[in-house]
Amino acid sequence: MVHVIQIFMLIAGALIIIFTKTDPGKISKNEIFRSGMIALVAVFGISWMAETMFTVHTPMMKAALGDVVRSHPWTYAVMLLLISKFVNSQAAALVAFVPLALSIGVDPAVILAFASACYGYYILPTYPSDLAAIQFDRSGTTHIGKFVINHSFILPGLIGVITSCIFGYLFTSMYGYL
Repeated sequence: MVHVIQIFMLIAGALIIIFTKTDPGKISKNEIFRSGMIALVAVFGISWMAETMFTVHTPMMKAALGDVVRSHPWTYAVMLLLISKFVNSQAAALVAFVPLALSIGVDPAVILAFASACYGYYILPTYPSDLAAIQFDRSGTTHIGKFVINHSFILPGLIGVITSCIFGYLFTSMYGYL
């Protein structure tokens, strides 16, 4: 199905260029196109690197994290947050880390409570929407700081994830899952 969608997107793009009589040479000079391509290259590079590193080191992570996560369940949320940033995908983080967590004995209620911790895109400003927002902002209020991690998205992201995890833990406790 993915290939069919990609083919139709390419056909649609070609038809748009043909019927609007757009000069294809001007597309690559457009600021929005350039911003999108920069974001695309950044995301794919990081995703491929992270997937390779995570796959290779899964056995080591099981051994190292097992006792810590069993004795301090909140560390599951921290690990899920970091892994989601490394693989640059919420779904990939859950697919990779939930089976690992279950295999080392993490309570399924803890996994449910901290599911929102899989949103770690904002930690490093490498996600396409972050990069695009930084490049589009003419006021200068959206920026990457001197140390890369001190950027405009870190505080709202942390507040959102921490609040969601707290409420997830409260709700799973309140409804008797924990």
